[in-house]
Amino acid sequence: MGALKRWVFILLLAAVAAAAYQWRDDLVRLAGLADGGKPPATAVQQPSRPEPVALATAETRDMPVQVATIGRVQSIATVTVKPRVDGEIAEVGFQEGQDVKAGDVLFVLDRRGAEAVLRQAEANLARDRANAQQARADMRRAAELAQRDFVSRQRSDQLETAAAVQEAAVRASEAAVETAKVTLSYMTIRAPIAGRTGAISLKKGNVVRAADSQSLVTITQIRPIYVSFTATQKDLAEIRRADDQSEIAVAAIIPDEPGPPLQGKVTFVDNAIDAATGTISLRATMPNEERRLWPGQFVNVVATLRIERGAVTVPAAALQVGQSGDFVFVVKPDMTATVRQVKVARLVGDRAVIAKGVEADERVVTEGQLRLTEGTRIRDKDAPPQGKRPPTS
Repeated sequence: MGALKRWVFILLLAAVAAAAYQWRDDLVRLAGLADGGKPPATAVQQPSRPEPVALATAETRDMPVQVATIGRVQSIATVTVKPRVDGEIAEVGFQEGQDVKAGDVLFVLDRRGAEAVLRQAEANLARDRANAQQARADMRRAAELAQRDFVSRQRSDQLETAAAVQEAAVRASEAAVETAKVTLSYMTIRAPIAGRTGAISLKKGNVVRAADSQSLVTITQIRPIYVSFTATQKDLAEIRRADDQSEIAVAAIIPDEPGPPLQGKVTFVDNAIDAATGTISLRATMPNEERRLWPGQFVNVVATLRIERGAVTVPAAALQVGQSGDFVFVVKPDMTATVRQVKVARLVGDRAVIAKGVEADERVVTEGQLRLTEGTRIRDKDAPPQGKRPPTS
């Protein structure tokens, strides 16, 4: 019985609540009829307040025409240092990772054998020169005696031939001396270019051979250095025009590094477009005096082709993307917003160059676009309230 009473009580409460809601609705309907069929005062829509937005004015500026892409740093020259003669490494004249200049001593091989060969060649040269001197003297005396018939003509010709042979021996000995000097010079291995050394493959005491394929060290040129990048074929006409008129300036920006961009010039434009990618290769030379660029490094590249005078620009923050493309909200004289489709030529920093759709001195919305539709009333949130003057400095 207790459970039945509770259910009866719950049903009574539900019936009372339904009757109360129906009574309220009837009162509202009757109030509307008594007022000539107009909706209740609470249903009348109040005028919307202007939406606060940030505004900016479209300006004409001199804007650069640029190619922005990703580039890769490349060394101008990389030299693998190898021995040209056999020998034992007697001295290493540098540290791994050290910067060297062209001509600096890198390795010294054991010179004793080469020096002995040079001394022997010099001794042979001295002997041959003495023999040649004696042969020339004998030839001259024989020629004088042959004129007085004291020596036969045959003997005079033999002495002349002997002198010529000795002269040839002297020249051969001189060549042997030069060869020995060159071999001795190979015992000192010098840096062929200026650059930064890598790891040393063989240390002091190792025997090297000219026939071995293993290198002693690799030198990579760091200053100056190349930055290679590509541009699309649609930019080729601008690139060729700029390259014909003057040097193309290039800025290399290192990601996540606070330093300023590095400046350089385009020194190479490839002679063909890559059919697979539709791009053309370019290469800029950077002085890299501070050695901020490193071979193999990726950088952001901006190549300035020319300067466009009087281009119409708006802040890039004003651009919005819709189904029909880019658009901006333009401020009408009655402080309402209207949607305007635009054609964006390019982005340069925080400015957008507008090819079509916005005229100079028109105002556009740069902040608060999400709350706007066609015809929305707006106000400049940065403008001082009416009746108040902005604070003076």
